[in-house]
Amino acid sequence: MVGLTQYLVALLSLLVGLGMASPLQAAHGISLDGQLKYAADFQRFAYTSEKAVPGGTLTLHALGTFDKMNPYTLKGTHPDLLAGLLFETLTVHSLDEPFAQYGLLAKDIQVAGDGLSVLFELHAHARFSDGTPVTAEDVAYSFTVLNSDKAHPLYQSYWQDVQKVVVLDKHKVRFEFKQKNRELPMITGEMPVLNRAFYSKHPFEKGDLTVPVGSGPYVVESFDPGKTITYRRNPDYWGKDLPVRRGQYNYERVVVKYFKDPVVALEGFKAGEFDFIFENNSKQWARDYVGEKFEQGRIRKEELPHKQGAGMQGWLFNMRRPLFQDKRVRQALTLALDFEWSNENLFHNQYRRSDSYFSNSEMAARGLPSPAELALLEPLRAQLDPEVFAEVQAPPSTAAPGSVRANLRRAAELLKEAGWQLASDGLLAKGGQPFKVEILLASPAFERVMAPYAANLKKLGVELSYRTVDLSLYQRRLDSFDFDMVVHTFAQSQSPGNEQRDMWHSASADIQGSRNLIGLKNPAIDALVEKIIYAESRQALVTACRALDRVLLAGHYLVPNWYLNYYRVAYWHHLQRPEQLPLYYQPESWLFTWWIGDGTRAAQPSLKKVAP
Repeated sequence: MVGLTQYLVALLSLLVGLGMASPLQAAHGISLDGQLKYAADFQRFAYTSEKAVPGGTLTLHALGTFDKMNPYTLKGTHPDLLAGLLFETLTVHSLDEPFAQYGLLAKDIQVAGDGLSVLFELHAHARFSDGTPVTAEDVAYSFTVLNSDKAHPLYQSYWQDVQKVVVLDKHKVRFEFKQKNRELPMITGEMPVLNRAFYSKHPFEKGDLTVPVGSGPYVVESFDPGKTITYRRNPDYWGKDLPVRRGQYNYERVVVKYFKDPVVALEGFKAGEFDFIFENNSKQWARDYVGEKFEQGRIRKEELPHKQGAGMQGWLFNMRRPLFQDKRVRQALTLALDFEWSNENLFHNQYRRSDSYFSNSEMAARGLPSPAELALLEPLRAQLDPEVFAEVQAPPSTAAPGSVRANLRRAAELLKEAGWQLASDGLLAKGGQPFKVEILLASPAFERVMAPYAANLKKLGVELSYRTVDLSLYQRRLDSFDFDMVVHTFAQSQSPGNEQRDMWHSASADIQGSRNLIGLKNPAIDALVEKIIYAESRQALVTACRALDRVLLAGHYLVPNWYLNYYRVAYWHHLQRPEQLPLYYQPESWLFTWWIGDGTRAAQPSLKKVAP
């Protein structure tokens, strides 16, 4: 979940969240816990800098290509950064608060005392890049089209509790809710506001390369699909003096160059073809970010800590496939991963093992269920695996006194119990069908991780193949659930909410493009997702997340991978950054508070880390 846009005095905000406040009051920001770091008269976010100098060109990279200019439809691929640079939402996140947002297009937010509606008042001077005003009619249109079958299906799931939108006047619009949900005012604030006039001339669902009109700080200057896209800062950008925009979007131009391969991209970075890189490959980070340019300080290499929840990365099983219906099969395939060996020999001991769907957060389940968790789980006991009520077990380990041999022996027992027998060709078979499975990959960098896993599975009589495909085909295969297994990360925010429906709920399992890649259809999981969405306090939310975590872990729906609690970034010396590091951010989001300097400083200022 993300935040919303509205300031309520701390006590009032809390009371509204609990449904106890009666007045309707305007505010500049809002949060789930009723606390806001920034007062109504704040001048800028603390993780921006007064030293920022506008100008220059930021050059970045992306992989693959693009074939459309609408980031909100299912089919096709849009250019990197398009949504964030061209389109704006009613509210914007604060990167140093876990679940707070402040007004962007919206000047004021009013949450009804009964929690069943929220009213946004737009800035009267808000403008699209063609100079036309942003109006309440544009907001209403945006909600209508994003909730239609013309848009990506995740929006219908995300806002399904919004009953209707009412235009009150040119600048005021009210969202009315089907039922009380303290996150709804926030997630309606996250809605991108589209230009109704533009899409009346250019059908929303068309999916071509017509450059859209947005209200954001940049416009598209030029593009060449598969090669590059250039964004130019809009000199007439309406919001440049807003506190939520000061010190940000400093680059005159942002250029994205497209590469087909991450290895080639890295060589391009070191040759100066682009300015900044966020590295996901541990081997490359350890071995390839070296040389004279690094020693001289021309390229800077940093590990930036963060407080983001890590969610869960894993090789997930497509439960739509009959092969994975038996839990013992899924457990056996999980036992075959020797994470400790991979971490030492492939990852340079950089990673931690993912042990929760809410890794690196207070929402991760631990030990036995608490009384509060049991209050949610006991009514569902008949639908749950008994493992849910036992102590949470860490993922299989080969660290002493364990061993890969012992894990494979246990995996063989589970497969035998599930009815799989070795055939004459050395492969397991059941009902005349050999045990063959394919893992779909989007990057060849993952192949070196697959090889030892495939070797372990071969000892069990399982034939694992893995195939790297181009990004556009990869996305199509995911959208249509056309895979056996796939590497995927279920990201989580500091305050999970409505987006959980799109990941785990039965209603999303058959909707192409949903994040329910596993194909879960479990009424107990559905019930716990609803508990998360309608939690009325932070503690109730944490409890519901822990209960859901137990159920997902007990299902063994994926082979848990690994995570980092810091970001690996490198950048050329002419990039300068603020001194204060935010807490809850992605590298790309903080990068747009940086600026182009003269590159003469030997080192960046020491980072000031704020307390959580």
